Amino acid sequence: MTQSPDAVMVFAAGFGTRMGALTKDRPKPLIEVSGRPLIDHALELVDAINPQRIVANLHYLPEQLEAHLAPKGVTLTYETDDILETGGGLRAALPMLGPEPVFTLNPDAIWSGPNPLTLLRKAWDPDRMDALLMCVPVAQTLGYTGTGDFTADADGRISRGPGLIYGGAQILKTEGLMDIPQTSFSLNLLWDRMHSDNHLFSLTYPGRWCDVGHPEGIALAEGLIADV
Repeated sequence: MTQSPDAVMVFAAGFGTRMGALTKDRPKPLIEVSGRPLIDHALELVDAINPQRIVANLHYLPEQLEAHLAPKGVTLTYETDDILETGGGLRAALPMLGPEPVFTLNPDAIWSGPNPLTLLRKAWDPDRMDALLMCVPVAQTLGYTGTGDFTADADGRISRGPGLIYGGAQILKTEGLMDIPQTSFSLNLLWDRMHSDNHLFSLTYPGRWCDVGHPEGIALAEGLIADV
């Protein structure tokens, strides 16, 4: 087995409840920013690294996403009964992703600057890392009102704390998913285990980042794109 990540999981199963009426009749990844669905902005980042496999999970209004993604060569996995959250959804997709470390990407953000997936691939060190999260300093974010998710030491190891937010892009090893008993769970459970082993790392994004998980984020993201 090699340790080179060459598969991408795009999380597309969420309800998008923070979007309110905008997701009444369409899934959040199909909401448009600057004339293009959010999922297409994400796939542009993915296509630039030319992975062997791209997988997306579907749950809410899956027919619309299926019609949009299947022609693009994206393999689809369906969470038909209950939504599995990020951890459960990733574990269910492993037969399609393979045993190597994988990229994961949330489509509800706009990145302004270098491709975060390219930066992650260059910095990935499987001898030291079980996960490498792309994190953004709070001051470089738009549409975010919190204090951050993580704090990093000089070597890039992260702990829970203020200062950095997880931007929704990462590389991680997936073997630990098999040891989690829950069916539906967040990847936070896996991160906590990796942190306890001192193998949870971050890379600091040098550009700007916008949260498009709420309606106000659309105009902010469009302004960010227009400034490029």
